[in-house]
Amino acid sequence: MFGIQGKRDLTTELQSQIPILRPSIHARRANIVVKFQDLYGFTVEGNVDDVNVLNEVREKVRNQGRVWWGLEASKGADWYLQPDVLLIGDGGIALKTSLKISALSNAITLKRLIRKGIPPVLRPKVWFSISGAEKKKSTVPESYYGDLTKAVDGMVTPATRQIDHDLPRTFPGHPWLDTPEGHAALRRVLVGYSFRDSDVGYCQGLNYVAALLLLVMKTEEDAFWMLAVLLENVLVRDCYTTNLSGCHVEQRVFKDLLAQKCPRIATHLDNMGFDVSLVATEWFLCLFSKSLPSETTLRVWDVLFYEGAKVLFHAALAIFKMKENELLMTHQVGDVINIIQTTSHQLFDPDELLTVAFEKIGSMTTNTLSKQRKKQEPAVMAELDQRVRRLNSLEESGKST
Repeated sequence: MFGIQGKRDLTTELQSQIPILRPSIHARRANIVVKFQDLYGFTVEGNVDDVNVLNEVREKVRNQGRVWWGLEASKGADWYLQPDVLLIGDGGIALKTSLKISALSNAITLKRLIRKGIPPVLRPKVWFSISGAEKKKSTVPESYYGDLTKAVDGMVTPATRQIDHDLPRTFPGHPWLDTPEGHAALRRVLVGYSFRDSDVGYCQGLNYVAALLLLVMKTEEDAFWMLAVLLENVLVRDCYTTNLSGCHVEQRVFKDLLAQKCPRIATHLDNMGFDVSLVATEWFLCLFSKSLPSETTLRVWDVLFYEGAKVLFHAALAIFKMKENELLMTHQVGDVINIIQTTSHQLFDPDELLTVAFEKIGSMTTNTLSKQRKKQEPAVMAELDQRVRRLNSLEESGKST
């Protein structure tokens, strides 16, 4: 698989994973577009300034790696995977009064470390533990994934047909994903999950999420369990069901949060008649995997797997906040979309986004978001019910003519 790593010393491995990008002398002299591959094999287009930013980011990743290795040396190997340390989650540490001071200190350290980024070489192990995927996998027989993929091999359903349709459209041109081997691995993960949870089955958007999980986790089975914990425990349950009711709720909550956190932007866009779901729906369905550069996406996911879905709102609000002045100058919907899409595609420095997300947006808790979701659910369900009635009425009218 693309990016498979050997069992070398972690520090050496980290250094080898993050090469310095050096544009040609001609590119340095002229502000032309250059193309290069990032750490996960995606082709990136940008100018020389973007290359310089990426080099700075890669140096930050190296430095962050040294911090993790240093803590392993002082606290012990895998200190961050101890059960007491993982109790923090979304502020849950304040409720865990029985925690020892050492565990409390470690939990606070871990939260801060994760927000600064998990080194790529450690991501598979750390994600698998902090997300709950390891625990979920332990509740079933060891052969579960293999037995599942064998049992459903050759079966044809509406979900499998849609998956087959979407495979070649998932990150086309990627050196591993866009190959027969990559397609086959992605198909097994998606088809397997569609049979595990028939309520979800398959929803467009999951192909991008599962593909990126494959690149990070290295094995199909681990990617499958990360997808399972994501859909069953981390995200809103109905985000990917047939009527996408959970996604519609998230969009309404996001619109309310934009009005609270960025009132000037919200008022301006509302007066213009701009619906934020035009850009935000893809963010929440694909978890930014189609919108942000890969390392920036994965930095958001680092926090997502530890603190929960609230980070999606933090990141989405930050993108709007970062371009507040430019957005307030717009008069056309197309201009708003162009600013937002250009900004997200060029966010090569994850810290640029996450600093705004956590320092300038303000705090929000999972409990607060849950209350806002419950507030929005009746309106969403009524709207979806009305849509179904309207479609049924049209079908009946068509039959009678």
